[in-house]
Amino acid sequence: MSGSGRTTARTKAPAKASAELTAAQAALAAEHAAVYGYGVVGGLIREDRRTEARAAYDAHRARRDELARTVRDLGGKPGPAAAAYALPFAVTDSGSALRLAAELEDRVAGVYSDLVRAAGGDRRRAAAQALRDAAVRAVRWRGESVAFPGLAERSATATAPATPTS
Repeated sequence: MSGSGRTTARTKAPAKASAELTAAQAALAAEHAAVYGYGVVGGLIREDRRTEARAAYDAHRARRDELARTVRDLGGKPGPAAAAYALPFAVTDSGSALRLAAELEDRVAGVYSDLVRAAGGDRRRAAAQALRDAAVRAVRWRGESVAFPGLAERSATATAPATPTS
């Protein structure tokens, strides 16, 4: 009964895989933007926070590489990084670099919340760990937390994904 409109286990599996691939690609794009953003942060952050910024940069590079493998494992082609990304506000000093670092982590947490929802098993655990790590880094940069990391930020228009510039 192919025309009955019934959803079977066979039709749910490809939809689930497609949703997981879409979420993984979005997380990869966010990691590309975070790596770029931390390049800006690292250039302007106070000396006493540079080690922390370097650790975050390295963590995002590792997650980016892991997500590229995940996308390939899911049958997709990893999206490339853009040459540059539009920053959400002018970053001109250490204070604005701190705000950018927190914003980057909020954005990353948001896309990982989508990946947690779409994935299962080990991928879901990895996405949940990445969301947690981003939320912890955001708290460290901002000095305060939010009730639901990765979710509350999604409702604000100011936290739309970073957009590549041409």
